[in-house]
Amino acid sequence: MKRTILSALVALVAITLSAQSLRFSKSGKFKIVQFTDVHWIAGNPASDIAGERMNEVLDAENPDLVIYTGDLIFGAPAKEGYMKALEPVLKRHLPFAVTFGNHDDESGMSRSELLALLRTLPGNLSSTTEGISGVSNYVLTVASSSVKGNDAAVLYFFDSHSYTSIEELKHYNWIQPDQIAWYTSLSNGYKAANGGTPLPSMAFFHIPLPEYNEAVCNENAQMMGYRGEAACSPKINSGLFAAMRSQGDVIATFVGHDHVNDYLVNWRSIALCYGRYTGGGTVYNHIPGGNGARVIELTEGSRSFHTYIRIAGGKIINEITYPDDFQPKN
Repeated sequence: MKRTILSALVALVAITLSAQSLRFSKSGKFKIVQFTDVHWIAGNPASDIAGERMNEVLDAENPDLVIYTGDLIFGAPAKEGYMKALEPVLKRHLPFAVTFGNHDDESGMSRSELLALLRTLPGNLSSTTEGISGVSNYVLTVASSSVKGNDAAVLYFFDSHSYTSIEELKHYNWIQPDQIAWYTSLSNGYKAANGGTPLPSMAFFHIPLPEYNEAVCNENAQMMGYRGEAACSPKINSGLFAAMRSQGDVIATFVGHDHVNDYLVNWRSIALCYGRYTGGGTVYNHIPGGNGARVIELTEGSRSFHTYIRIAGGKIINEITYPDDFQPKN
């Protein structure tokens, strides 16, 4: 455990030094665009609509950070596909972060090789934490707009892996206990540095937690957005949601994986959110309104966020302020 915590702290220092550009604006805002499931196949014209939508969204939003929550590619050659999927952020010189999905390493490059590629690209903030399961486990902080050197928000990235080798539990793997211990140790560190108060935090990964299904199947849960399929989550619940709820810092999780879901469900005071399918016609994508992206805007000093989906033609749907829109109405 001591070695894991040390590795986490070393990674924390490295990422903090590389992410100084992430800062709340003078007005106290920080905007994220989440792209998910781009599923780019190099040379396949069916991918082009993904590029069109990403360019349209970025022109409209001009975000402070772009986050890709997995499955950027869906065919070889992997490097060419990755470069095309990232081209919209690269040409705009935007900071970006990637967490891997279950398909990213199926086209000729391993997760470690893909991370090495990402690290050569300008604007990349993706990293890894040695000594724990998976590759795309790391953390980014958003600095205060006014207090120099102070972190005001935390963004956790988890590698949700791909497939389990346990036959009776197939199909999808789960976030492992050592990853949860890594998160908990970092969360405690940020809390201690903030005078004992948890910093507002968000978590990003690809495969949804079992709680996504648990929440939408509960008649008392509040859901907004579109649900076109059951969450394809692991059959094992390894306890990440419970750890986040216990730590009291994470206000929302954001995933992809399921192409016809874009909902947000309020579950035990954590918002369980999907992004919007961003890809083109290379895989199933029959979500009403077509592909798009989720936009997330944080407010400094607040455990809340504003979010919506942007789709073709500049149309905005599913606009939500969390948690205000889930409070009982008088």
